[in-house]
Amino acid sequence: MLRPSLAKNIISEVRRLLDEDLIVVDINGIIIASTDESRIGSFHEGALASYRERNKVIITEKDQSILKGVKAGINLPVFFQQQIVGVIGITGNPKKVSQYGEVLRKMTELLIKESYYSEQIEWQSRTLEAFVFDWIQQKEWSKAFKDQAELLGVDLSIDRQVIMGHYLHDNENLIQRNVWQDVMQTFMTDSKDVFVRWGNERFILLHGVTGKEKKEKILYYTQQLKTFFKEKYNQSISIGIGHVVSASYVYQSFEQAERALAVAKRTTGIVFDDDLRLEMCIQDIKEQTRIEFVNRTIGTIVEDSELLDTLKTFIVKNQSFKNTADELHIHINTLHYRLKRIEQITNLNPRDFHDMTTLYLATIFLDNHPK
Repeated sequence: MLRPSLAKNIISEVRRLLDEDLIVVDINGIIIASTDESRIGSFHEGALASYRERNKVIITEKDQSILKGVKAGINLPVFFQQQIVGVIGITGNPKKVSQYGEVLRKMTELLIKESYYSEQIEWQSRTLEAFVFDWIQQKEWSKAFKDQAELLGVDLSIDRQVIMGHYLHDNENLIQRNVWQDVMQTFMTDSKDVFVRWGNERFILLHGVTGKEKKEKILYYTQQLKTFFKEKYNQSISIGIGHVVSASYVYQSFEQAERALAVAKRTTGIVFDDDLRLEMCIQDIKEQTRIEFVNRTIGTIVEDSELLDTLKTFIVKNQSFKNTADELHIHINTLHYRLKRIEQITNLNPRDFHDMTTLYLATIFLDNHPK
């Protein structure tokens, strides 16, 4: 049976090709979508006859005074999986609009199939997302969990490495479902891998590892992924990569990938957790201590976006005056002025190694707790 939302989409798509008035009717003879919205919800006797007879029904001007809720035109049953799911009608002179009938029906049936398979894919994706969530949360596997893994075709006997990606977006620039499908078709050629979306901004790849894989191979793979997003969808992504662990310890690789991603997001880069050193210690510092540290160091410039951005860029560019000025599109004298202002306000000199270490830690804590 057709849903009104899908029927409305069908009308919208078909209307691009035809100027005639169109209706979509459910199997009970009720109009659920129409180019003439005043007809929605009304009974259409001709469409009901088309459903019952499983055939095209032509409505003449004479029939308009006999049959309830009809206008001259044609009504055609729409099939899906050998069942009639609704009726589509074209209003107009039957001799004129009949030539569009079969094309209209085929197009409608294709749209229904497309919607059905898209919903199936979406349902499978959400099922897999829920499974991965359980996988990360559970320290011990229940029988139900193992059964679901088998049903989903997930191999729990091989080692895994969590690769977590993040992309920047605004509310008008969310990555759509078709993009994720494109990513999966392009990169998920290995049946051992498990790929899921993780909220609106992230994705997770549980890479299946058999034997000893070189780090360079994963780096090349993730570089290709970044290039794909940038060139095809103009999206910059950051990637964090955990350690290779046995399948029962995926939660550890997940935590490592998340930690690495927090670092990768500062430069929109690719970061392996096993390359991290300072961040391992930072992870264990209490939140209240981080907040107090920020307040004592850069708290006085947190509201000054210009100075704060200058400091962060100076750090990212490894204290290079030229590269920082180029990145910020400012004169190098302006950069010196801003750095002097930071020193005056915070009593910490960005040119001094000890003070810069303090400022660097403060920006890390601030990024982790922006509020």
